This record gives sequence, C-alpha cells and structure tokens, in this order.
Amino acid sequence: MSITNESWGSRVGLILAMAGNAVGLGNFLRFPVQAVQNGGGAFIFPYLICFLLMGIPLLFIEWSIGRYGGKYGNHSTPYILDSMSKKPIWKYIGVFGIFTNIAVVAYYTYIESWTFIYVFHTLAGTFTGLSQQEISTFFSDYVNFTGSDFGIPLFPVLVYILVLGINVYILSQGLSGIEKVAKIGMPLLILFGIILALKGWTMGSENASVEFPLANAWDGINFLWTPQYDSLANPKVWLAAAGQIFFTLSVGMGSIQCYASYIRENEDIALNSLAAGFTNEFVEVLLGSAIVIPIAAGFLGLDWVLENAGFGMAFQTMPYLFQQWGIFFGNFAGVCWFGLLFFAGITSSLAMGTPWMGFMKDEFGWSKNKGAISFGIMALIMGLPTVLFYQYGYFDEYDYWGGTVSLVVFALLETILFAWVFGINKGWEELNRGADIRIPNVYKWIIQFVTPVLLSLVFVAALITPEDNDWIAGLSTLSSGNGWALDHSSLIAKLLHSEFYEQLADPSSDASVIKQKIFYSNAARIQLLALFVAIIWIVWYSTKKRLKTAL
Repeated sequence: MSITNESWGSRVGLILAMAGNAVGLGNFLRFPVQAVQNGGGAFIFPYLICFLLMGIPLLFIEWSIGRYGGKYGNHSTPYILDSMSKKPIWKYIGVFGIFTNIAVVAYYTYIESWTFIYVFHTLAGTFTGLSQQEISTFFSDYVNFTGSDFGIPLFPVLVYILVLGINVYILSQGLSGIEKVAKIGMPLLILFGIILALKGWTMGSENASVEFPLANAWDGINFLWTPQYDSLANPKVWLAAAGQIFFTLSVGMGSIQCYASYIRENEDIALNSLAAGFTNEFVEVLLGSAIVIPIAAGFLGLDWVLENAGFGMAFQTMPYLFQQWGIFFGNFAGVCWFGLLFFAGITSSLAMGTPWMGFMKDEFGWSKNKGAISFGIMALIMGLPTVLFYQYGYFDEYDYWGGTVSLVVFALLETILFAWVFGINKGWEELNRGADIRIPNVYKWIIQFVTPVLLSLVFVAALITPEDNDWIAGLSTLSSGNGWALDHSSLIAKLLHSEFYEQLADPSSDASVIKQKIFYSNAARIQLLALFVAIIWIVWYSTKKRLKTAL
C-alpha cells in the first residue's frame, strides 16, 4: 500500500471542488423536469424535507467516512470502508464506489460532449433561423448518426473522445488540476446561471404569439413556487424528491469519500460539507428552476411545458427559444447555457475519476498519468457503446443500473456501516472532530434511524413501483385481493424487460426493432456486470498483495 501526502491546496478550492462534484447536469436538466412532472410547487416541499433528512445526513456520513479512511492512507471506498469494520465484506461493498463512477462517467461524458459541441454550434450561428422542429431534428440526427456532423463520419464519437481526453488530461494533474478547474468553472457556471435566471425572472407575457397567446414566464415561476401541502400525502412525489437528492448531491457514488480522504485529519468537515451542499442547492433551486421552465413558458406557454417537459428540452427547445431574443443576445444566451452545462458536467466527471486513481495509487503505486490514462481507457471501452447504440437504449441501461440503482444500494449500505457497524457514537465523534460549527444533536438520531429508514423505503419503492406509479391505487387493488401490478419503471419489471415483452405482444409493433432493443439492453447489463466483477477481482488481488507485503 502506498501512502500519499497529496492534499487540497485551499479550503475554498476544496469546497468549490466538492460543490462542483455535486453541481452537475442534473441541477439544470433533471430538477426542473422532475418539478414539472410532480406538480411544481407540490414537489418543492417534499424535496426540501428530503434534503434535510436524507441529503445532509448523507453528506455528513460520506465526508466523515472519507476523512477517517484517509488518515490510514486509503483514498477509495473499498479500503475506506474496510478500515471501519473488521468484516471483509465491507471492502467488497466498497466496490460500488469505484464501479458507479466508471459506469456513470461512461455515458455522462457523452452528454458533456453535447454541451461542448453546442457551444461551438451557437457561436457559429448554426441555430439561427431554424424552426423549433428543425432544431429538434438537428439533435436527433446527431445522436442517431444521420446528420448534423459537418459531413465527418462518426463525428459524435470524435467529440466524445475529445471531451473524455480533456477529462483525462486534467485528472493527470492530480488534485491541483481539479482544484484549478473548480475555481474557474464554478464561478463561471454561477455567473452564466445568474444571467439566464435574471432573464427568466424578468420575462413576462411580452413574448406571447398568435400560436401561444397565453405564454407568460411568470406562469412557470408561479407553478414551481406555489406550495401545495396535499403533496405531503402523495408517495409518488416523495419518491421523486428523494431520488432527485441522490442525483443532485452525488451521494452514493464514492467520489465524495475520495475527495474527503485528502482532507487533513483534524480539518473541519461539518461546515465544509454544509457549504458544499448548500452551494449545490442554491444552484439547483434558485438557478436551475429559473431558467428552462420560465423561459419556455414565456414563449410557448405553461400548457406546452407541462405536456412536453423532458430531458431533451435543453438541446431540442432552448436553442430555438434563445434565438427569439435576436441574433446577438440569443447567441450570447446560448453560450451561457451550454457553457454552464459544460462546466457543470466536467466538474462532476472529474470527481468520478478520482476513486479509481486513488485506489491504483494506494494499492499498486501508479502515477497520476498512469491512473488517469487507465481511467480514460476504461471509460472509453464502457462508453463507446452508449454513443454508437444510443438509439437502442444502451445509454438508458447505464443510467438506470449504474446511475440510479447503484447509488441507492451503496448509500443505504454505507449508512448502516456508519451508524450501526462503526457505531453512531464513534461516527458522531469523527464528524465533529475539528468542526467549525456545532451540529444539532438531533442529527445524531436522524443519521441513526430516519435516514436508513428513508433509504430503505426508496429502495423498496423502486423495487416494486406500482402501475402508473399510483401507490394509492396499488394499495387499494392489493387490499381487495386483486394483486399488485408493477409499473414498467420498477426494478423488477426493468430486470424482466416487461415493457418490451408487452410491446412484442402487440401485433402492430415492429418486433425486429423491439428484439434489437432487448439484445442491446442485455449487452449493456452484461458489460456493466463484467466491470463490477473485474473491480471485485482487482480488490481481491490487492488484498492478497497487502497480505504478502505485511509478511
């Protein structure tokens, strides 16, 4: 095992890097869509409660676990978790903290590459004069390899490799490189976000048209910020809010633990974790909610937004809306938008490389260059199919298993480790050692009881999500003896391809296309499983190596 003395250069750099890890594409792409799909103001209340009862405790746990493992020279979750228990199983549970980062960065960098190339398309005036449908088609042609590529074969692959290469280069510079990017990227991201948010907040109904006479940006703002207390009794909204917390804070991945492992033994983690967490919330709740939805409502009307809100709006709708402000400001807004998305993406993807690099440095003495390049090669091998077979659902499989299920499972297990195996008293002492603030004692109880229960409910709910995500109807049919119909989004239904087989039963469906999707879905799962098994083997081999060294 190699003990590294690398550490963060400054507290500001650490907080910005941690905030950059949390502030990602989900803050601007996923949060507004989740809010719209779950009732706008009805979503905000459960979301904020989940942040207090699940988000903050998980930040406390992961920062504490990371710093504790770091003082023993461990900088990735297999041996960080191993240092907290005598049971060898925890070392292999820590595999999630490497696996998840590689699995997610494989497809996450592809989205990053979209934002990167869209900056240049905006500067070149590619979207000027195009209709909304033409811009939507432009994106579809790009991801399906049917156009929008300057006539260069496999152009999306080349852009993907270029962006991945930028990540690898920065990672090869170590923590200092990540810190420099965070100190530049985070302020620019916030600046770009404030510019667009102010525009969104100051729009009214002046952009209403004959086609959309009721268009009014304030309808979008009011929809998002008008509380609806009846949402507190809706399980669907609670689950959506809890799920968003995972995406927005990057908990359950292993990257926070890795970053925190480079903190000095008695350096504050309580205030630092809160500063990083609340920076993320500022970006998500105040900026993320004030851009896509209000601007879209200001031009297209709230009814259109409610019907069409989705991930693709960022690339298929926003360039068109920006052009309605005129060529100069429209292009400027486009650069701000895709620029902030790129910085949000890269500050998160850089964090995903550090667990692998930390592990290989600790266990095999690999240099920063070797660790960064090997990470890039693995990400490329895992990620190329998500680019080439995007239209067949390869990307979606990675996102579901690597970027959703894996997060919940790992977060639940590490919470149990911290509160019940390591012990809440020892954990609380670790969290408060060197703290610059006094954490309310109620959080000791929340971490031990409330957070694990909430995480368990999230996992069980994902496992058996009822049809149409209607829990009230599901419980009603179950109590009346009519069984429990699973929704296609449930983990069990996903595992069994229930949606695809239902489509195959429809005579009007294209059986060949559906069978292709099943094939590529299974291929993606096999590839993810192979990655997980390979990391388990590497951890096992490193354990043998440690034992030989000890002898």
